[in-house]
Amino acid sequence: MDDQIKESEATMRILLTGAAGFLGSHFADRLLAEGHMVIGMDNFITGNRENIVHLNENPNFSFIFHDVSNFIQVTSPIDYVVHFASPASPNPASPLGYPNLPIQTLKAGALGTHNTLGVARAFKSKFLLASTSEIYGDPLEHPQKETYRGNVDPLGPRSVYDEAKRFAEALTMAYHRFHNIDTRIVRIFNTYGPRMRIDDGRVIPNFLLQAMHGEPLTIYGDGYQTRSFCYVDDLIEGIYRLMMSDYHAPVNIGNPAEISIRELANLVNELTGNPSGIIEQAEKRHSNDPQRRQPDITLARSILGWEPKTSLREGLLLTIPHFKK
Repeated sequence: MDDQIKESEATMRILLTGAAGFLGSHFADRLLAEGHMVIGMDNFITGNRENIVHLNENPNFSFIFHDVSNFIQVTSPIDYVVHFASPASPNPASPLGYPNLPIQTLKAGALGTHNTLGVARAFKSKFLLASTSEIYGDPLEHPQKETYRGNVDPLGPRSVYDEAKRFAEALTMAYHRFHNIDTRIVRIFNTYGPRMRIDDGRVIPNFLLQAMHGEPLTIYGDGYQTRSFCYVDDLIEGIYRLMMSDYHAPVNIGNPAEISIRELANLVNELTGNPSGIIEQAEKRHSNDPQRRQPDITLARSILGWEPKTSLREGLLLTIPHFKK
C-alpha cells in the first residue's frame, strides 16, 4: 500500500475514513465486493494495518495515511465520502481499552467530520456519517427510536465520544440543509465480530480475552444492565443498504435482541468451555454506564427492508476463533 490513488473502472470512487478499523475494514470489503473503488484513509491511532493487508493487491483499493482532523487534500473526483474514523467509545470501568484519547476523539468527530464534508462539498459527493447509539446516553426511553433526543452527560468520561458524534450529526445535517449535500447518518449499536481489537475495552473482547486465559469474567456492577449485540456482517449489510438509499435522517442499525451483561458472561463461558465463572466488581461500574440499550429498528425495517439475521450464539461462535489466534 502507498499514498497513490489507483485508477480503475469501478462503479463509484469512495473515500472511506477509518478504513483500517474494525468496522471500516469490513465495510471496505463490502464496497469492493460490490465493484466500487475504495480510497481508504487511516492514521492507525486505533486502526490495525492487518485489517486491510489482504487488500494490498486489489486494483480497486488504494490507501492514504492521514489524520482526518487535518485538512484532506484529494485531487481526483470522489463520488461518495464515508466517514468512519473515530476511536471507539471509552469504557471508564475497564482495565483494558485504548489509550486515553479524549482530544483525538473530539477532533475526529468535529474536525474530521468538517473536513470530510468539505471533500463532499468540493466534489458534490454523497456523504455517509457513522454515528452511534451512544448519542442516546443513558436512555430514559426504551427501546430507543431515532426521534429520542437522549440523556447525555456532557462532562462525564464518555462525553468526548457522545458529544463528538452528536456534533458530527448536527454538522452533517447543517451541510445537508445549507449546502445541499446528499447525506446519510447511521446510528450504530453494539457490534462485534472478527477483527475487533482484544484490548479495546468493550465487553465482548474483555470477556473473550478472560475466557481464553481461563479467568473468571469480570462484571462491573450487578450485571443486569443490558446491551443489544449485532454481528458485524449484519451491521455492514444494513449500513450498505442505507448508503444506497435516499434517506437523509438518522437510522438505527443494530440487533434488538436485548441481553443482560450477566447472561452474556454465562454464554461466553459456555461457548469457550471456561469453568472459572463470574466475579462482580460493583464499585467499578461508572455512573454514566447506560442501564439499558436496545435499538428500535422499525425505520430500518421499513425503509431498508433490513433486520439482523445472526443470533448472538451464532455470532460468538464465528468470533471466538479470531480471539484464539
